[in-house]
Amino acid sequence: MPVVNVEKDPDALTLTFVAEFDAPIDRVWQLWKDPRQLERWWGPPTYPATFHRYEFTVGGEAEYYMTGPDGEQPHGWWDITAIEEPTRLEFDDGFADENGARHTEMGSAHGVVTLESRGSGTRMTTTTHFASLEQMQQMVEMGMEEGMNLAMGQIDGILAEVSV
Repeated sequence: MPVVNVEKDPDALTLTFVAEFDAPIDRVWQLWKDPRQLERWWGPPTYPATFHRYEFTVGGEAEYYMTGPDGEQPHGWWDITAIEEPTRLEFDDGFADENGARHTEMGSAHGVVTLESRGSGTRMTTTTHFASLEQMQQMVEMGMEEGMNLAMGQIDGILAEVSV
């Protein structure tokens, strides 16, 4: 498994995943930049993602859904707030309905992805900043920690393929 550490910090309202990959930083960056590669790992294996809108620019938006084993399709969105290629990506993240209307009851979270070269490999740190302890607890109860571990577990297979 590429995830080497998971840290829940209720005081800072963060959930952080650290993963290490045997691939150069530019290759790992492509997993975020290319929506076809992103959708191959963003959801866990039983909830694959489909990005039907992906504007990879600061101020850009993404819309996606995950398809569960019973056919249910929870929808989500991102607002991309910062890109420092190939080392940093930030985005606001939330849920939506099937028409893309954003849900407000759970609020949004803020994701920060950093990539660091480590010899011939890359360390990827993904931190979600929550708006409240209640939101953080709700996301953990919904399976966010397990889901991200499973999702990131798919990355090695994608990296092993010839880069596009």
